[in-house]
Amino acid sequence: MENPNLTLFFLQIAGAAALLIWSVRLVRTGVERAFSAQLRLWLRRSGQSRILAALTGLTSAMALQSSTAVAVLTANFVSSGGIAVAAGLAILLGADLGSALVAKLLLVRQTWLIPVLLLAGVVMFLRGHQKRVRQGGRILIGLALIFVSLDMLRAATEPLTESTAAVAAMQYLGRDTLTAFVIGAIFAWIVHSSVAAVLLFVTLVLQGLMPTSAATALILGANLGGAFIAFALTLAADVEARRLILSNLILRGGGAALTLAALTALQPPMGWLGATPAAQAIHLHILFNLALLLLILPFTSTASRAIGAFIPNPSTASALDHITALDPGALGAPDRALSCATREVIRIGELVEAMLRPIPALYAQWDDTTAEAITETHGSLRKRHFDTKLYLAQLNRNGLNEERSQRSMDLSTIATNLEAGGDAIATTMLSLARRLNSEGVQFSRPGWQEICDFHDRVLANAQLALSVMMTQHPDDARELVAEKDSIRTLEQELQRAHLGRLREGLAESIETSNIHQETLRALKQVNTSFTMVAYPILTETGDLLSSRISSRG
Repeated sequence: MENPNLTLFFLQIAGAAALLIWSVRLVRTGVERAFSAQLRLWLRRSGQSRILAALTGLTSAMALQSSTAVAVLTANFVSSGGIAVAAGLAILLGADLGSALVAKLLLVRQTWLIPVLLLAGVVMFLRGHQKRVRQGGRILIGLALIFVSLDMLRAATEPLTESTAAVAAMQYLGRDTLTAFVIGAIFAWIVHSSVAAVLLFVTLVLQGLMPTSAATALILGANLGGAFIAFALTLAADVEARRLILSNLILRGGGAALTLAALTALQPPMGWLGATPAAQAIHLHILFNLALLLLILPFTSTASRAIGAFIPNPSTASALDHITALDPGALGAPDRALSCATREVIRIGELVEAMLRPIPALYAQWDDTTAEAITETHGSLRKRHFDTKLYLAQLNRNGLNEERSQRSMDLSTIATNLEAGGDAIATTMLSLARRLNSEGVQFSRPGWQEICDFHDRVLANAQLALSVMMTQHPDDARELVAEKDSIRTLEQELQRAHLGRLREGLAESIETSNIHQETLRALKQVNTSFTMVAYPILTETGDLLSSRISSRG
């Protein structure tokens, strides 16, 4: 590497790494948009068996190319009571192994594969009319670009093999494995993808630039960094969800550190892991996650309880929880006042989501404390809605231009719709849950499964709506409105399925018929309440034709 152009060299390295990170994200986005409902369904249903939970986590992580995405989804289910912490930990351990297997598969180098994936992906994305076909095209394009980025990394790093300085630096990391471990963890955290980090490290080994000892330390560090990503993303989550994520962080991160310490002290032969240094590095990554899964799976309950003790139960809510974002002093500055109102409306949406989460658990077993909490939250919700309307009315008296006046009206409408969703939960669904308990009846097994699945679908849309309110992203708004039609169709299908069970004379379905049908209708109403947050965005972008999404793009 004589007289290298360092600027061009680092630009090539950075560009290849950026393409790799973005390509992994592209695949994950395609899978989430095409199969998010199915993934959520599989994950929640898998909680009945540890082995099934681990296999579901493994499969989901391979599809999403991210154990972090699986961890966040699972944390949501644990928060709502849909999955126990022990089952959730089994899912996360399986997901960690799945992400390791993905890295192995993506290292397959077939020159003919790139043009085939690009051609098929572009045709599907541009010519496909169905959502899943277009997102399938996105996935294939992402996979092709991953292979392209790895080829770019190989080409960019090839001159480094002739650089004595670069070789010396890599050799140093091979001797100072602790530094390499920390670098691997930090890099995985920065790129928010342990898969991308591992692919990069193994590619450097393939080029003969990095010794196996350095790659091993970096990859084990990436396991710690990958687990820490989900921990940081769920810091504000429910206590049970945080206990789940902390358990995975301590087991995966601590296990990686102990493995590195053992390898450094014992220096066992690595030849049995593969014929090449790159094969040894990636196979060690897989073996570590497989061993962690097999060792912890029988003891997930014990491990989650022991580690969960580090996070105490929350204390009684303080008065700060009720502070409003509506600042009277901002009424003289319309933009700041509208920002305050927006924050308050988002808070209203969060309260409705919080009321929706525990509904299945309340149907399964009535709990006075939970019911009282929902009722109290509903009271706070109604007060916030009233205060928001009054605040916006006062703002309008000051005289607003057309754009600000429309924004004020949109916020008031969204707040009203969200309150209607809260009413459906606190009035209708709480009453139905109480009836289910007082009458001593229960849903049929298929009927209960349908309600739980439908609830989860609506909860996912509620979370998407909150994201739309914060980001104002048109693509997410389009997806939210499209989900409204899907929910309506699904509700009709579930009503027909219930009527079919009535015709068959299933006793449990007959006893709970009214409760079952009213619950489905209430959930659909909640979904509609959240969906309405997307309409102002799509009206502004011209994506709405009457009440339907336009077909452009």
